[in-house]
Amino acid sequence: QVQLVESGGGLVQAGGSLRLSCAASGRTFSIMGWFRQAPGKDREFVASINWSVGSTTYYADSVKGRFTISGNNAKNTVYLQMNSLSHEDTAVYFCAARISSWGGRNSYEYSYWGQGTQVTVSS
Repeated sequence: QVQLVESGGGLVQAGGSLRLSCAASGRTFSIMGWFRQAPGKDREFVASINWSVGSTTYYADSVKGRFTISGNNAKNTVYLQMNSLSHEDTAVYFCAARISSWGGRNSYEYSYWGQGTQVTVSS
């Protein structure tokens, strides 16, 4: 049975940092990503890492330069280091995993999801 478990969310002041972690079990994946969903908004792509293509990373423009995705393919673990957080980053953050080695910037491409972890940035 596949499980993705996120941790590391919480409350932080604007300008601060948080690090999210996601551990997957049950099988291995080619791509793991992070998405977020703010109240009243659609789920949006944040970042992804493709271990099948030399650990290539992709970022949404809104987080580029502030967030860093990394991970350990052998341990099926992915991290999201978030720096210079602003109120607009407040959302539930979801870890997702994809078996296929292409794509990965759209939520519909992912079959496996974690339960989500709340990130709240106070202004």
